[in-house]
Amino acid sequence: MIDQAMTPSEFEAALRAKGAYYHIHHPFHQTMYAGGATRRQIQGWVANRFYYQLNIPLKDAAILANCPDRDVRRQWLQRLLDHDGAPGSEGGIEAWLRLGEAVGLTREQVLSQELVLPGVRFAVDAYVNFARRACWQEAASSSLTELFAPQIHQSRLDAWPQHYPWIDPAGYQYFRTRLGQARRDVEHGLQITLAHYVTAAGQQRMLEILQFKLDVLWSMLDAMSLAYELERPPYHTVTAANVWHRGIAL
Repeated sequence: MIDQAMTPSEFEAALRAKGAYYHIHHPFHQTMYAGGATRRQIQGWVANRFYYQLNIPLKDAAILANCPDRDVRRQWLQRLLDHDGAPGSEGGIEAWLRLGEAVGLTREQVLSQELVLPGVRFAVDAYVNFARRACWQEAASSSLTELFAPQIHQSRLDAWPQHYPWIDPAGYQYFRTRLGQARRDVEHGLQITLAHYVTAAGQQRMLEILQFKLDVLWSMLDAMSLAYELERPPYHTVTAANVWHRGIAL
């Protein structure tokens, strides 16, 4: 627990220290970067991560809906355009679909969400629901795992072409684009966070929120590790079919 409020620089340092729990350290990711992932594991990761990409604009739209500050809304709106795209400009969701094709999945297969594991779906849905229900500052600050995102995108750009020559290089555009976008988003997110959390209780609350988001990302990989590394997907003791639910409203 925090006994007294930290200075802005101390608080930022505490936020950045949470990078020790970023999913770049998950064994599933570590195996991918080391070149030990199978084609099926990479395809499974891309298909499941698509559900997260698909929900980022929903999370950002929820923040906009709860935010009364016009200046913040105008700046935050760029995040929706980054992922959904704009007239004459494809966004991150389209780029991720091309990544799916680059690793050997069909566009229809990715869009169908047929490979999205329930553990991944539950984790992502929890994140979106938090953004809908929290105050806009807390929801905005939950995005600060972007502090650590440039490193993970660069790791993929460095390691994947070397270890997985079967992946079409055209699929890497998403990672290249996000390098710059994530740095820009971090700057804005930090401004909001450092301005809003000025008490010890508030700063402790924010560190818990950031840990929640780290839990979401780590839990997604736990589900994928069970399914694609340990060969224990849901209902594996009952059937080899993908019988889990697919996106019904609950």
